[in-house]
Amino acid sequence: MDILQWYKKNFRELPWRTTKDPYKIWLSEIILQQTQVKQGLAYYDKFILKYPTAGHLAAASEEEVLKMWQGLGYYTRARNLHKTAKIIHDEYQGVFPDQYPVLSKLPGIGDYTASAILSFSYLLPFPVLDGNVFRFLSRLYDIHLPINEQKNRKVFKDILETLIVGVNPSDFNNAIMELGALICKPDSPRCSECPVSMHCIALKNQTIQELPVKLKKAKHKVRYFNYLYVREDHHFYLVKREDKDIWRNLYQLPLIESMDPMDEKNMSATLNAWLQPGDKYQLRKQHLSKHLLTHQTIYATFWELVLERKPAFQGDGYKKVSLKNYTKYPIPVLIENFLLSL
Repeated sequence: MDILQWYKKNFRELPWRTTKDPYKIWLSEIILQQTQVKQGLAYYDKFILKYPTAGHLAAASEEEVLKMWQGLGYYTRARNLHKTAKIIHDEYQGVFPDQYPVLSKLPGIGDYTASAILSFSYLLPFPVLDGNVFRFLSRLYDIHLPINEQKNRKVFKDILETLIVGVNPSDFNNAIMELGALICKPDSPRCSECPVSMHCIALKNQTIQELPVKLKKAKHKVRYFNYLYVREDHHFYLVKREDKDIWRNLYQLPLIESMDPMDEKNMSATLNAWLQPGDKYQLRKQHLSKHLLTHQTIYATFWELVLERKPAFQGDGYKKVSLKNYTKYPIPVLIENFLLSL
């Protein structure tokens, strides 16, 4: 097969490609979701060093795992990583199952990651279907079905299940993903270097730039966060986010979310209702930040708040910390950047 020959000459040497250990393959797949290889590699090395087995990861606290994950985003991945490690350790004696129905139902795994583990670790013929593969197949066969519509997955899966027959599943899956990543790129595909360009129907029909087809994304949300840097005797406060929202179980500065940007007058009026009656304070706008997420844009304003007495919000979930010891808590990157600027 032309793709396999191309892969043997052009593959990138990556640590998860030189192992059959399902734990290491699973870890790499979770990290590389929504993450580029260059950034993911550093996190992979860090996790393997600290948690060499599922048992080591299972023994860690969720807070510790979130701290290790800090900066990668999509923190649900880290929470599910920890949950699955516990299940593998407690229910499967540290060994990943080699049955698709069992594996695919573990937290954060699903079809793609289950197929990756089964093909790369156990050499079972389960094709993987990620963004690179969707793009490559859409162009190779000139398929104009939206790739982000669930009902269309079967069309692509059927093609892959035909192609994977009789070849090494690990090499096949790695090859087709690598070709999508290095050659069949989204914006500037290198068609002249593609080993199967002579078979590419989209190239022949001049529809490369139209593919793959995607349905319109969900409406983008704009949010305004007002963070309070409540300074008290060289210390300040962090509070744990516990709502089912972005950054769940990470720590942040006390937050007031508003419908629109807040000036000092509006912020003072809001604080008068938020604090104890008669509280005296000094308020100063410190820093503005824009943070882009997949479906959200966060406009964050950081306010320094100095109170004459201890704040009334002390209690469960709040931590009084200093600039020296706050780093042990997992926090969103935009808050860490603010604290580093102080």
